[in-house]
Amino acid sequence: HVVALSKVAETAVSAHPNAGLPNEMGEYDESPEEMTAQLKEWAESGYLNIVGGCCGTRPDHIKAIAKGVAGIAPRKIPHFEPQMRLSGLEPFKVI
Repeated sequence: HVVALSKVAETAVSAHPNAGLPNEMGEYDESPEEMTAQLKEWAESGYLNIVGGCCGTRPDHIKAIAKGVAGIAPRKIPHFEPQMRLSGLEPFKVI
């Protein structure tokens, strides 16, 4: 979804993932390093403008993410000429 959104959004794209899915105790098991690797890959690929964390992220997660994406240029926001664009299962452009 991040890749698809980054191709069509004429605004900043942000990702704030959870630290994994909750385990049977309601805790989140994904390490700061695991989260950072994924977000860094997306940032390096030019998909993101803003990064952060959501459920289960702790200060050590945010610190690792910030360090991991430091120096990576934000996604260039595209500009599209005005045109009727409809969505469904597939994008549809009226020319």
